[in-house]
Amino acid sequence: MTAHAAGGGTIALTYREAVRAALREALEADPRVFLMGEDVGRYGGCYAVSTGLLADFGPERIRDTPLSESVFVGAGIGAALGGMRPIVEVMTVNFSLLAIDQIVNNAATIRHMSGGQFSIPLVIRMATGGGKQLAAQHSHSLEGWYAHIPGIRVVTPATLEDARGMLASALACPDPVLIFENALLYNEKGEIPADAGAVDIDRAAIRRPGSDVSLITYGGSLGKTLAAAESLAGQGIEAEVVDLRTLRPLDDATILDSVRRTRRAVIVDEGWRSVGIAAEVMARIMEQAFYDLDAPVARVCSEEVPIPYARHLEAAALPQTDKIIRAVEHLMGSHD
Repeated sequence: MTAHAAGGGTIALTYREAVRAALREALEADPRVFLMGEDVGRYGGCYAVSTGLLADFGPERIRDTPLSESVFVGAGIGAALGGMRPIVEVMTVNFSLLAIDQIVNNAATIRHMSGGQFSIPLVIRMATGGGKQLAAQHSHSLEGWYAHIPGIRVVTPATLEDARGMLASALACPDPVLIFENALLYNEKGEIPADAGAVDIDRAAIRRPGSDVSLITYGGSLGKTLAAAESLAGQGIEAEVVDLRTLRPLDDATILDSVRRTRRAVIVDEGWRSVGIAAEVMARIMEQAFYDLDAPVARVCSEEVPIPYARHLEAAALPQTDKIIRAVEHLMGSHD
């Protein structure tokens, strides 16, 4: 099912279909837009996101590439410099490390090094996260690595509407935008407005209001965090859930407004605990809202191990709803 529906109301679709609808709309709206990457054409994409696009738009605009991330990300940078609007799909985030020189040393720096004479309106999409038993090689959450780099924007669509709408906003950005799509979300089902379009990629969003503690998260951890908030409500603890949405630049204003109201915070981050997004958010809260806090800031992250293959060990290594609940209970206890 696609998101092409006439009139108002809502339409049911999966996260995968929401991304596909965004790609289709971008390709139809602007002849400069094209998609390229490994298996995006005849195979329909590693996660079936681009199924059907080759038949509709042809091989000039849906380009299967060789197995060389450095080459096709570099080609995307060149195409963007030449006035095109490339969307590059990197199969999974671990493979992006094969193109990290292109992303960090070229895409992120050319606008600055040229004194603003050249922009790189490049979009790079990639699957991220664990939970699919793909073992240590294909279960990384490296969004925080890229969020460290000035010159690029990092977005993490966690909802169907963001999956549908962030691509258009990314294509309108003069700087490179990296879109991290958590692999566990592709089969998620829901409804969005039939006329859903571009969404804001500058602001975090309050996904659930609350007054007792701020649960700050993004991407594949949003659903687990919302489930934890629902369970905590049964104990009389009203948790506010903040979806960061964009990791670079972070929306300090929304984060701090929430924390100043609830006076407690737990950050949930599928990345590893050391030197990660959770650590950065904690530092900003401590720098700017320390005297508003009633308890130390806490975090729930992946364990400091390569993600295991065995299902029960993988589940134990990743942030889960019960871990989030325990962290909040401990935080509330420390106040009592």
